[in-house]
Amino acid sequence: MAKKFPLHPKHPERICWGCDKYCPTDALACGNGSGRTLHPAEMLGEDWYTFGDWGLDIDPETDSVPPTRDGT
Repeated sequence: MAKKFPLHPKHPERICWGCDKYCPTDALACGNGSGRTLHPAEMLGEDWYTFGDWGLDIDPETDSVPPTRDGT
């Protein structure tokens, strides 16, 4: 099962958001040779999920996106 994707993480700069592993920035495990992937809030602001069609099913109680049944 995939991890929930947080809408407002406390310290997004400490994590790579490029895959479901959510690795610390000093231990990237996906091995794609690139740098850290930014959280959308870092690029677009705190209300990033209100613009465009992200395809997110937002759970306001947990302030996150629950995983889908197939784990994606």
